[in-house]
Amino acid sequence: MNAEIVAYIIAGAAAGGFINGLAGFGTALFALGFFLTVLPPLQAVAMLVVLSVITGLQGVWVVRHAIGQNKRRLARFLVPGLAGIPLGVLILSVIDAGTLKAVVAAMLLVYGGYFSFRARLPRFERPTPLWDMLVGFLGGVLGGAASLSGALPMMWCTLRPWPKHETRAVLQPFNVVVLAVTTALLAFKGAYTRETLIYIAIAIPSSLAAAQIGIAVFKRLPDAAFRRLLIVMTLVSGVVLLAREML
Repeated sequence: MNAEIVAYIIAGAAAGGFINGLAGFGTALFALGFFLTVLPPLQAVAMLVVLSVITGLQGVWVVRHAIGQNKRRLARFLVPGLAGIPLGVLILSVIDAGTLKAVVAAMLLVYGGYFSFRARLPRFERPTPLWDMLVGFLGGVLGGAASLSGALPMMWCTLRPWPKHETRAVLQPFNVVVLAVTTALLAFKGAYTRETLIYIAIAIPSSLAAAQIGIAVFKRLPDAAFRRLLIVMTLVSGVVLLAREML
């Protein structure tokens, strides 16, 4: 360990924590570039899922009342999502993860690019329980196969004119639970060495502090502005994911 590694870890944890506090997801999107500069991929990913869960719990607390008022809605996403994780892990053994990520990145780019430049966002209001379950299931599959559990739920939720707390009451718990399962799987594979645990301990304070700043900004955003933020995040996610796979 040296000062350069510590600096990159703290910077990455702060960047990931802020966006997680602001949007309810995206820790890997903003932190992974910092971590991969000084850490091997497995170690970087192992750290990210832990930080995503820890910072995500703060966001879950912020929208706890919205979660309580919409438990059935969350269950429609989460229960099928958990069932999809093992299938995703199985698919990973027969499909190249890089190809899968490139396909998802293209979907994010098309979706985010199209809606980012529309003056009015769609308002898909009627209840769609079966579609919610399918999106949750496919999110779990992508989480197990490529650590992209939030991609489809994010796109789906931006189509709904839900208040920002209700939208986050789906996205944040979904990602926290799926990534907690991912953490357990990585731990079973021995990913959390003594060095990795030390790095996580270094990263947690800056990640938590930055998440609080992001949450403060989230609380001040109007509902429409939050939907716009998610659309832009979809586009940015696609650009970063595709660039990472190409490079």
